[in-house]
Amino acid sequence: MTALQNKRTSPVSHLTPEDVEELGKALDAIRAEVVASRGASDAAYIRKVIKAQRSLELGSRAVLLFSLFPPAWLVGTAGLSIAKILENMEIGHNVMHGQWDWMRDPKIHSSSWEWDNASPAEQWKHSHNELHHTYTNVLGKDNDLGYGIMRVDEDQKWHPIYLAQPLWNFLNMCVFEYGIAAYDLELGKNLATKKRRSDPGFRARVRAVGKKIRNQALKDYVVHPLLSGPSFLTTIAANATANLVRNVWTHSVIMCGHFPSGVETFTRASIEGETRGEWYLRQMLGSANISGGNGLHLMTGNLSFQIEHHLYPDLPSNRYKEIAPRVEELFERYGLTYTTGSLPKQVASAWWKVIRLSLPNKVIGKPATVLPVRPAASRADVAA
Repeated sequence: MTALQNKRTSPVSHLTPEDVEELGKALDAIRAEVVASRGASDAAYIRKVIKAQRSLELGSRAVLLFSLFPPAWLVGTAGLSIAKILENMEIGHNVMHGQWDWMRDPKIHSSSWEWDNASPAEQWKHSHNELHHTYTNVLGKDNDLGYGIMRVDEDQKWHPIYLAQPLWNFLNMCVFEYGIAAYDLELGKNLATKKRRSDPGFRARVRAVGKKIRNQALKDYVVHPLLSGPSFLTTIAANATANLVRNVWTHSVIMCGHFPSGVETFTRASIEGETRGEWYLRQMLGSANISGGNGLHLMTGNLSFQIEHHLYPDLPSNRYKEIAPRVEELFERYGLTYTTGSLPKQVASAWWKVIRLSLPNKVIGKPATVLPVRPAASRADVAA
């Protein structure tokens, strides 16, 4: 990978400006159809998922009252792990994107939802919805690209500290909810100078994160274990295990969305004056899907349709599978690669990138970046 604008050959060099705007109009039409057709079945879907998740969590915690017995510990821990994944992925992530705001249900609304995570909802919505989805895969602008701590592109300057990035990516995976909280706080930037450290806004955000972490710890490692009585210690172990499973799963799914082979990155200059069609094109090239069945789609929060999610982040997640074939057809029509693969394949590809780019370009062999990418001629010019 190297930024698309610096490649010797570009995967979009055959597209004219007119092509890109036509593509944007076609994608706008798909969006308009889904918006017009949202209704009772969609509302029933999210309410069903929320009810199932809460029932599973309550039932699992009930089973963990008897977690001194190994079978109860295994069943309760497995159920709680799944419940936490569902709450974060299919419910929390998507509700906070505003996917269900059209229902005007105050209980399922982006302005009021608080999720089971160390990062406060408001901070996450700023760093994820406003920054990541606006500057998707733009080097130096999108901190989700490497979570702000890793080198994930040859165009990023190498430093010896990156030799350790496979290790800290593994550690970040294990404590991912806290990594997200630190990322939302932009700790690297805000701790760099005394002025930033003492900024009232930053200090207020730090206090909010601290309060959220205390509440989460109190719930998982004090209140519920105490309710388990003699199963206090085994319930703590179960809760810690469920959080670990949720962190590993979430980290893996997110890595599959923007890190695998075939996903493009972009320079800052490339988004200056960006049109609607060009924004759509960047989302298409900067995202990757995970192939699989309905169970996998549910457990990923439908981020297995990461391409569709980045095109339409505020559309109901249950509709991504429906529109995916139409989006893929547009990729084919315009000569673009629809990047997808199985979960093992995408995870392996993402991790290989993390390992490979921990090394300097002279070792890995940086692709030549001599020829600039020029706009293609119009189809009329080609015909002439």
